[in-house]
Amino acid sequence: MTGPRHLHRHRLWPETMTNTSQQTPTLGDATRVWAKIGVLSFGGPAAQIALMHREIVEARHWLSEKQYLNALSFCMLLPGPEAMQLATYAGWRLHGVAGGLIAGLLFVLPGAAVVLALAAIYAAFGDVPLVHALFLGVKAAVVVVVLEALLRVSKRALRRAEHWLVAALAFIGIFFLALPYPLIIAVAALYGFLRGSPADEAGDSSPHQTVGHSLSGTLATVCIWLAVWWVPLLVLNQVGGDTLLPQIGAFFSKLAVVTFGGAYAVLAYMGQDVVNQFGWLTAGEMMDGLGLAETTPGPLILVTEFVGFIAAWRDGGPDHHMAMGMAGAAVTLWATFVPCFLWIFTGAPYIDWISNQPRLRGALSAITAVVVGVILNLTIWFALHVFFGSVTAQQVGIVTLWSPAPETLDWRVVLLTGMCAVLMLRFHVGISKVLVLSSLLGAGLMFVAG
Repeated sequence: MTGPRHLHRHRLWPETMTNTSQQTPTLGDATRVWAKIGVLSFGGPAAQIALMHREIVEARHWLSEKQYLNALSFCMLLPGPEAMQLATYAGWRLHGVAGGLIAGLLFVLPGAAVVLALAAIYAAFGDVPLVHALFLGVKAAVVVVVLEALLRVSKRALRRAEHWLVAALAFIGIFFLALPYPLIIAVAALYGFLRGSPADEAGDSSPHQTVGHSLSGTLATVCIWLAVWWVPLLVLNQVGGDTLLPQIGAFFSKLAVVTFGGAYAVLAYMGQDVVNQFGWLTAGEMMDGLGLAETTPGPLILVTEFVGFIAAWRDGGPDHHMAMGMAGAAVTLWATFVPCFLWIFTGAPYIDWISNQPRLRGALSAITAVVVGVILNLTIWFALHVFFGSVTAQQVGIVTLWSPAPETLDWRVVLLTGMCAVLMLRFHVGISKVLVLSSLLGAGLMFVAG
């Protein structure tokens, strides 16, 4: 678990060493920023990636553009929430393992607390209109945050004609053909690997550049984090008795390894087992859980926490609903997010080395172009579902077409989105102020206009 100070001795980060505009914050300053990002990280991975880029690349220069995009491309290859893993990497890069833990945990915990509270309300009372009122304006602001991300990332990632082509094909594959996200990433990576990377995209091409992390160090990191992940679950398996908790831990641990593609991929993996095989939730409750996760801060994969809470709540009996629900949520969070620290702390020392190998750099460059297509897909998909109350998918041969019902257009969201766009894109008002203003106006419009 060697931190970044050790890696400097091996010249792994030549760009950092020569870029005088980059700044290194104190751990306290960084912690305050990670807490801010965790509280404001609404809208799924595209918005969260944009928010982090704004805070740590543009506003504070903690990472360079190249470092950020290389890390993002690497995280897109991993199972689990790429935005949380990107935050963990950024924290690790600045302050080693402690920094990575702080950044990763603060990215997850605020949203996890909100989802826990909303899941408890949902389990006790059902769907609550007040929640929708409070988050109407948040959704409108998030549309603009995602659009801003699309503009910023595309400007920096699409530097060559082939990058534009890869991004366009990725968008078509996801939006119109509903191709599996891991397949698109794999094809783009293979194309980029075979093409290599042009000399003008290289970082430091020094032949003496080394990884700066020994094989024994890597194996030690893997063993430590496997133990952190598995030992509590093995203990739970022995003391959990006939409750659902051991089963929940095992199921979500398996899910953490195979869920490439974010929360929507998680739904596809979870759906059959959770609804049909285990009978923990209904299909409608699964969608309600995703809706809660979409309108709260933190990664969308927090929908798993909702599932774990509801399943354990029902297993607890009338006298132990809340205790079991909270235990189920805790086990789910552990099984879902601890593996993310394993992936990042194992792979982080190699990201810059990978980015300076021509063929591997080409693969990362192609994946970064795919990110633009993914963000465009999320921008359109999210805007359709925010603006319209009813959106249906129509299949025309192999092509999927999303068709909104015009009569379900919500003028309140359109109005709020326009206001947020002017404030953020024209006057560059901070995201936190826009979120608060839009949320309050959205709640007022919902209760006044009905």
